[in-house]
Amino acid sequence: MATQTGTKKTAIARGRTLALVYGAVSYLIFLVTALYAIGFVGDLMVPKTIDTGQSVPLIHALLVDALLLSLFVIQHGVMARPAFKRWWTTIIPRSIERSTFVLFASLLLLLLYWQWLPIPRAIWDAQHTVAGGLLQGLYFVGWLIVFLSTFLINHFDLFGLLQVYANWRAKTYTSPSFKTPTLYKLVRHPMMLGLLIAFWATPRMTIGHLLFSLATTGYILVGIHLEERDLLAAYGEAYRRYQQRVSMLLPVPKKRVIPGGKS
Repeated sequence: MATQTGTKKTAIARGRTLALVYGAVSYLIFLVTALYAIGFVGDLMVPKTIDTGQSVPLIHALLVDALLLSLFVIQHGVMARPAFKRWWTTIIPRSIERSTFVLFASLLLLLLYWQWLPIPRAIWDAQHTVAGGLLQGLYFVGWLIVFLSTFLINHFDLFGLLQVYANWRAKTYTSPSFKTPTLYKLVRHPMMLGLLIAFWATPRMTIGHLLFSLATTGYILVGIHLEERDLLAAYGEAYRRYQQRVSMLLPVPKKRVIPGGKS
């Protein structure tokens, strides 16, 4: 009996260690993917960018690129929904659910980088101008907002490391409490705002880049709507009051809502 108990404890400990390694590897893949995105979207210092690669007929490129974007949108949209998570965690351990989401999203982005077909015809080209320099600077500001936003809430929870670490320590994981630090006092979704800035602030906008920007903007707006619904379900009145105080994406003041219906 003692031997069986010891064997069971060893198996549990090994499983927790494997989950930790899995979470760490998933995070490292995400990190590489995220850093590569800066070069890919900005057409900067990486082997394959949004405007480089094999030249093919326009319809061919549009179909392939739209398919790649659709794969990412479907994965991201489906796997982020609470109903899917409840079903998914009957198949995989709850501790690696977030890491698995991050891994799948990262792999689909890597596929997109690899197979993306450029459509290099320029819509505007402000390179080597003052306006181009300002757009380039704004591009990096957008990415800075994205990464800063993740750390302002809980970067390691957002990308699955906190969950696998708590599991490895045999601690009960609890979701972060609702908070609105710094940038979150200006807009409710600063991370999405940063992505929108990064996707649109380019000195040279090509048809391929425009396709990417339009598709990701559409998904971000739909995704925000779905996320807001989930956040209301999770945090209730606290999030509703937050919606009343703070704008969704644009840092503009909202009218104060006074009990009794007057503003």
